[in-house]
Amino acid sequence: MVCVCSYLLLALVLAPAALAYNDGRGFYGATNDKAVVDAGFILIVFFPTFCFVMSTIQKKLDKRKEAHKAAYKARLSDARWRGGW
Repeated sequence: MVCVCSYLLLALVLAPAALAYNDGRGFYGATNDKAVVDAGFILIVFFPTFCFVMSTIQKKLDKRKEAHKAAYKARLSDARWRGGW
């Protein structure tokens, strides 16, 4: 318990120094309007594309699952595969 509290206190003490690094500009550097607009356009393109790709993958997987179910039912209805004496 003492260890957890000391780590938390250490993180709180060092946090302002970490945020003050590089004048607060972060990894990208100074941002201007063009950078912000470009990032917005990237998000506008990314999310519909992501939804479309994931929906397509899900549709193909559901189609495959239904084909497996149909094949299983067909195997069960065939007397040769039912088993028994």
